[in-house]
Parts: sequence; structure tokens; C-alpha cells
Amino acid sequence: MASMSLSSMGLNDSIAHIFRARNILTAKEALFKTELELVELLDVPFGEVQSALAIISAKVCPPCHSVFNILSERAKKEAAFGHLPTGLGALDESLWGGIPFGVMTEIVGPAGIGKTQFCITLSVLAAMPVELGGLDGRVIYIDTEKKFRPERLLQIAKSRFPDHFTSDQVLQQLAARVLMVQPDTVSELMLRLQGLEEAIRQHGVRLLVVDSVAALLQSEYGRDDIIRRQELLGRQASILKHLAESRRMPVIVTNQVRFQGGPGGQETAFTSAGKKEIMRATETANGEGLDLQLTAALGTKWSHAVNIRLVLESLSGTRYMKIAKSPMSATIAFHYEVTCAGIEQIGDETFDASDGGRNMIQ
Repeated sequence: MASMSLSSMGLNDSIAHIFRARNILTAKEALFKTELELVELLDVPFGEVQSALAIISAKVCPPCHSVFNILSERAKKEAAFGHLPTGLGALDESLWGGIPFGVMTEIVGPAGIGKTQFCITLSVLAAMPVELGGLDGRVIYIDTEKKFRPERLLQIAKSRFPDHFTSDQVLQQLAARVLMVQPDTVSELMLRLQGLEEAIRQHGVRLLVVDSVAALLQSEYGRDDIIRRQELLGRQASILKHLAESRRMPVIVTNQVRFQGGPGGQETAFTSAGKKEIMRATETANGEGLDLQLTAALGTKWSHAVNIRLVLESLSGTRYMKIAKSPMSATIAFHYEVTCAGIEQIGDETFDASDGGRNMIQ
């Protein structure tokens, strides 16, 4: 805003001409001088300088808005401040409509808990027509773990929308809307991310999925390369957040879990640990007097880059989805299951997840 030209400010013609003659062409150049300096430089009365600065300030300084006005404007511009409905009642209600546009949403959990299933479900929903609750757009799905299965995409689509997918041709149209990228190295992933903005614009992409953001980094960079890993992680986060904000679209990333604790507070990454492995390691640690905690991988710096964090975990055979971080929701959890139709909520009950009673993953 400070770089706005004074010619677009609506100043009086005479004072605007004087500003140009003194080579003061932008709002920043005018406002960075005191009133007395401008009086001396422009050789005009003090009152005229004050009036001109008031006009310039009003143009470049954002006005105050009430919360009511903000909500009203967002309701009018749902395309810009929209959401991708997930079909999970508790999640959509808590996030005010679903996965929000313009932010990065992270899905955390151990292997086999349903992270990829959730991503595939969201891919189907984003590709659906608007009248069926979708975004009517394409999806870019970055699959770093080679877990994506096209057959599962079609199964979820047919199960959720049997009246819409009545022929192979309609299913093929859906499949053509999901664009796959399967990088093998961190370098290849970075190149892909850096070239995404133009691809998103050209192909009408409405959802970006990275499944998972941790796999390649953890396989290529160990503890000895932690500085390099954090540098690359920061670059990835910057690109993903820029894409979410500039293209006004939801960006979904999945993340793995790790144990934190043991001698010296060491961390152990679990790139493929499922529920049985986690429980076995926890029992062993408890037997040896160690205090191990299961937590999201990639550390604190990454967690601050994420706008919304959803945690998927299992306790006593029941799966929970928890909103662990969100600027728009309390910390709540609810039951879910993986079905032919993807991720589905079980019942309508929600739980306060802030007390730690159901928190296996910290």
C-alpha cells in the first residue's frame, strides 16, 4: 500500500503537481517526511500539507472493521473465504464449513490410521460438481510414499455418490481430474513444488495434497543433517503456504509420528509404525522406566507453519479424529471409521480433547 502512486490518491491538482515537481511520487515518500519538512520542501502553507497527508493516510492505512462487518463480507465472498466440506459433521461444524481455503491443514497419525484414505476422500469431494458439495476443480496429489491407489479413488466416489457415477465414462472424468506427482527424492519434490503455481493456474486446480511431507526428508536426512533438513522444511512450508494464500485453495499435508523421550530426550522416527508397533514400543519403554511420548514428526518449527492440525489416533480399538490446532475451533475429538466411502464419522457425539484423556499423540 505504501508504494501506491500519489496520482491515484485524489489529491487537489495544484498540490499533486507540486509533489510531482519535488519528485515525491509515492505514499511512502510523502509519509516518511514530517509535516514541517514537507512545508519547507513544497513551499506551501501548513494547512494544505496536513490536508494532503490526511488524504494519503486514509488511502493507504487499512480502516478498522467490526467482527460483524468481517463476517458479513465473508458471507458475500464465499468463493474467496470458502471451505471444502468433508462430510464429517463435527469437523465441518467446528471449522465453519470444512477445510478452509488459503491455509495449510496437516493430518497427523501413525501408519494405517487412515491419513491417505482421508486425503483420497477429500480429492473426490474437491473434484465433484458444486451442486453436489464439491469445488468442481482438479486436484494435484503429491504421493511421496507411493500409497495412492486409483481403484480406491473410484470406489470412494461410487460409494459416496452412486446416483452421479452411473457409468464408466463419468468415473473416467473424475479420474482425469486428479493429477498425480510421485517424486523419488527431496530435490525432485522441491522442483515440483517450485513449478506448481503455473500448473495450478493452467489446470484449474482447487486442492493440493502432499502425502506425506515427512517421508522423503526423514529417509534422506538423518540426525546428522538436521540443519539441512530444517532448511528444506522451511522452504517447503513457505512454498505451500504461498500457494494456499495466493491461489485461495486448501492445501492438505500428511505427517508421520515419532517417539520423543528416552535417554537424553532422544527422538525416534516411525516412518511405517502402525498401532501394534507403537503399543509394543510404549510397553517396552514403560517396562524400562522410560517416559516416551508419541508426537508429530518434523519438530516445532514445522508445527508453527501449520495453520490447522488434525490428529488421527486409536484408543482401545476406537479411532478418533482430533482438532489439535485451529484458530477457529476448540480442541475437540470425535469417532470415525474407514469404510468403502472413505472416512466417515460414527455418531454425533464430540469430546473435549484438551484434558488429555484420549490423547495418545501429544
